[in-house]
Amino acid sequence: MSFWDRIKPAERPLSATEAEASADGLHLRLLWEDGLKTDTSAQHLRQQCPCAGCVDEWTNKRTLDASQVPASLRITQVQPVGNYALSFVFSDGHSTGIYPWKLLRELTQPRG
Repeated sequence: MSFWDRIKPAERPLSATEAEASADGLHLRLLWEDGLKTDTSAQHLRQQCPCAGCVDEWTNKRTLDASQVPASLRITQVQPVGNYALSFVFSDGHSTGIYPWKLLRELTQPRG
């Protein structure tokens, strides 16, 4: 057990082993360490951005009007954040959201 595990023990969330935007930037595709393949649209990722500019830090209320995010929005860059998250640069210039693995797993699950 590591020093950090003793201080703040937590189960390590599943992480993606591969992450890529589609060639047109309209979708994110993830391959998870358990073998599951998931995807979602750039629009959906942007609508669910967890950053302080899109969600009020005190009330946790979403301040971004999701209806204003166009379906044509694209992912222009995918960047790792340590070993725990990804960040994206979107075609509207937004780039401040940090998407932890747990959130990405939730956002990319098939919705039924």
